[in-house]
Amino acid sequence: MEHARDIEAAKLVIDEPKRAFIPTTDGGLFPVRRVYCIGRNFADHAIEMGHDPDKEPPFFFQKNAENVDSSGEFPYPPETSDVHHEIEMVVALKSGGKNISEADAMSHVWGYGVGLDMTRRDLQGQMKKMGRPWEIGKAFERSAPVGPLVPISQTGPLDEGAISLSINGETRQSGDLNMMIWKVAEQIAYLSRFYDIAGGDIIMAGTPAGVGPVERGDKLQGKVAGLPVLDVTVT
Repeated sequence: MEHARDIEAAKLVIDEPKRAFIPTTDGGLFPVRRVYCIGRNFADHAIEMGHDPDKEPPFFFQKNAENVDSSGEFPYPPETSDVHHEIEMVVALKSGGKNISEADAMSHVWGYGVGLDMTRRDLQGQMKKMGRPWEIGKAFERSAPVGPLVPISQTGPLDEGAISLSINGETRQSGDLNMMIWKVAEQIAYLSRFYDIAGGDIIMAGTPAGVGPVERGDKLQGKVAGLPVLDVTVT
């Protein structure tokens, strides 16, 4: 609190950067603090990416809060010729802490939404070969299209239900949340061992098989059972 008062009393030397918000179905705005993305959390996707799907400790990478976008448009990014779609369920946290137990994890969830982890796959592949971080392939402008968030009080906990993505009316990805290797409560508990998670954090909970390229003009439609449909046009 003392730090906050110091900021209020001081003069900012540049304009305050814009914050990222996600609309909610109850008419509010969810402020985004951090974006955690779990890798290879569906066995079929792990296989298609050339990895063993047997359960092992999860791994996460991050996007920037400013990468979240609710405009319904995805501008094809620069310096790439191979951008892939990955449909995901988004978990929005209302609170957090350290070393949260799995039993208590769901009490920190505000709600859910549908999102896309858009990936410059060629650049990600180059980084993998060189043993370097993935940010250039994952954390670029508007790389996380997200639909409106629904309070968990309306959905209940979501660990099962259809998840899919179609492009121009053709289904490309299809699965069920019950195929997640690491369930939502496990993801929250694991993250809290390594980070001080908090309200405003979102978790992109993994993608089923069928990831592939998008082209300019494509119309993407992402669905998770019980949540608003996410419509995104590649521009």
